[in-house]
Amino acid sequence: MTEIEPVIGIIGGSGVYELDGLEDVRWQKVDSPFGEPSDELLFGRLGDAQLVFLPRHGRGHVLSPSEINYRANIDALKRAGCTDILSVSACGSLREDLPPGTFVIVDQFIDRSFAREKSFFTGGLVAHVSMADPVCGRLGDALERTARERGIAHHRGGTYLVMEGPQFSTLAESRLYRQWGCDVIGMTNMPEAKLAREAEMCYATVAMVTDFDCWHEDHGAVDVQEVIRHLHDNAAAARDLVAAIVPKLAQPRPCCDRGCDRALDHALITDPAKRGTEALARLDAVAGRVLKQED
Repeated sequence: MTEIEPVIGIIGGSGVYELDGLEDVRWQKVDSPFGEPSDELLFGRLGDAQLVFLPRHGRGHVLSPSEINYRANIDALKRAGCTDILSVSACGSLREDLPPGTFVIVDQFIDRSFAREKSFFTGGLVAHVSMADPVCGRLGDALERTARERGIAHHRGGTYLVMEGPQFSTLAESRLYRQWGCDVIGMTNMPEAKLAREAEMCYATVAMVTDFDCWHEDHGAVDVQEVIRHLHDNAAAARDLVAAIVPKLAQPRPCCDRGCDRALDHALITDPAKRGTEALARLDAVAGRVLKQED
């Protein structure tokens, strides 16, 4: 079986990519046929591990969740050579036992976003990928082991409710999502996870709890200043987690045993004779593996 030389992509904020020991650092613009990514990509090396960071909201947090070009972000990471993506993002807790400061290694999503492009496969080429298991269990296992080793408060498993934003939930919505059995709530991990699967990239989420949304009687409405305080507190633990896990993930490995990197094997539906030429040109990075096999 072919060995892969992993390149780890990290999507998050400045608190994540300001790592001690990061060398050969350079910011580089990566063009995408899907538009402008959130920012330039930060390339660097941590020991022997190659890293690529993408500020999800742009440096200085200039993009709201609805303004992020998720397709361009994932496409740019694919073009940069990334094989695995670790998504680090803030979230609200919908459970009493997941207080601020807890890192939730999410394994499921409910997507309630509605103002975003959610697929690369439009304009003349249709594909359907499985999202039954929307994150890579192999990465989840590694995150859980590393969080335990580093003494980081964490919880393995959970459902992340993705809301459109940028406003926070109403009290009625917050209560409804708890009734649905959701564990955390945020605004950014969909369609990231869907697009990473379409791009045949292993993807996992670390959702860092900053607040109790607005359902908790003792906490009331979400306080942005309180959220920012917890963001800063979580940032140090996030850097520690990333610095510890990346050298492990960057070791040469075979294909993903969960099949993430072969998600398109049977996904393309459109008759090859009917496929749009512009769509094919846009998909040279995302679907290049299967399109080359069909030539």
